[in-house]
Amino acid sequence: MAIRVTKAVIPAAGLGTRFLPATKAMPKEMLPVVDKPAIQYVVEEAVAAGIVDVLMITGRNKATLENHFDRVGELEAALERKGDIDRLKKVTYSSDLAEVHYLRQGDPLGLGHAVLQAKMHVGVQPFAVLLGDDIIDERDHLLQRMLNVQAERNATVIALQEVDSSHAHLYGIATVSPTNESDVVRVNGLVEKPEPGTEPSNLAVIGRYVLQPQVFEVLASTKPGQGGEIQLTDALQVLSADETIAGGVYGVVFKGRRYDTGDRVDYIKAIVELAVEREDIGPELRPWLKRFAEGLD
Repeated sequence: MAIRVTKAVIPAAGLGTRFLPATKAMPKEMLPVVDKPAIQYVVEEAVAAGIVDVLMITGRNKATLENHFDRVGELEAALERKGDIDRLKKVTYSSDLAEVHYLRQGDPLGLGHAVLQAKMHVGVQPFAVLLGDDIIDERDHLLQRMLNVQAERNATVIALQEVDSSHAHLYGIATVSPTNESDVVRVNGLVEKPEPGTEPSNLAVIGRYVLQPQVFEVLASTKPGQGGEIQLTDALQVLSADETIAGGVYGVVFKGRRYDTGDRVDYIKAIVELAVEREDIGPELRPWLKRFAEGLD
């Protein structure tokens, strides 16, 4: 019987240097996307897929992350006195989303090292990893699909998305073979940020993973790789090469809506795309956006 995945790990220890000076005192995960911090979208996605326990791997200057998912008694009391029930619900909603825990990474030694820190919390069950830079549209149930594939195949599952060859060097790239399901592939190999022109495919690893607990043992013996950091991709390469370790690695090829908030231009695009779909903002924003676009050269 497949073990139901109930825990998620969200690495959130990065410095966010691409967004300086905004991230000098504010974690990049707390940058607002319309009217919610980016990290809240990610936690909401995990909860919608059935996750009840979230561990955030943090670093220095990340206290506002904890504050956001905690109760703020004085603010709640003030809103209640004013009778501002709508805003009160929004404030308390983030506090009640899930059981959220925090663990400091210490040395910033890469994504693989951050995931390894979760070993004691996760234990010996499969778990999800969600990167805070990637927001998946709530209408596209990527994580739920990945959890279903993990349960069916008892293997590690990663999310893949087709990218233009000119962007392949920014991602981990997978070599794959087909399965009996059109959106699922067998991952035969992975390479982290290949040199331009050397990428083995156009399928890039994006920020969603469902990992078998054996990944911890592999990560513990993984040497620093690209950028002098312990790369999760290197550990996944080991798992993909030997199905006897933990059932191998499979990929769900995602064709839905993904917003990359780790890049400044894509961050702005994400805000616009999500805002125009909002019932409370979209009707006013869309006509203005059309007029603004018409005035551009």
